[in-house]
Amino acid sequence: MAANSELAAWIDAVARNRDRAAFARLFDHFVPRIEAWLVRSGADSGTAEEVTQDVMVTLWRKAELFDPRKSSVTTWLYRIARNRRIDLLRRNRVDFVDPLDNVYEPSETPDFDRVLDLQDREDQVRAALSALPQEQLALVRLAFFDGLSHSDIAAQTGLPLGTVKSRIRLAFTRLRRVLESNGVVEAG
Repeated sequence: MAANSELAAWIDAVARNRDRAAFARLFDHFVPRIEAWLVRSGADSGTAEEVTQDVMVTLWRKAELFDPRKSSVTTWLYRIARNRRIDLLRRNRVDFVDPLDNVYEPSETPDFDRVLDLQDREDQVRAALSALPQEQLALVRLAFFDGLSHSDIAAQTGLPLGTVKSRIRLAFTRLRRVLESNGVVEAG
């Protein structure tokens, strides 16, 4: 997870320069999170996708309205998502509105200690990843960020399948050791 200051800087770049790379980073960061939150809030996947796309269009068009003194980037975007979902429910409303639908409930106040803890953990995982030897990091990225199978990685890199597997295993052994020593994961 990117730090709030980094997210705010990306929004500022979108607001000032219509920076497509900054928008792409924001898009990649928030789309899966907002969609998942909407589904957990009771929206079907199609509605969640539609609302999330609308949120991202709003971000692109109105990035200059974001004020980091008033809220975090996450709070700002989730508030937009909540309001868009309510608007969509009102627009598509038939005679029956379920007053118990949790979309009408006030948003929970985020547990800032938990958010900070998660950001700290993510920072430590990123640091641990960056400390891996390049040949291991490249394979971890292909496997876990690009979603390639070990066989696909071997074919793409020209490495033997056994080498791919052992380098990934070594990378995870190193990561686990570093993260255990930093208290990010429990030893075991």
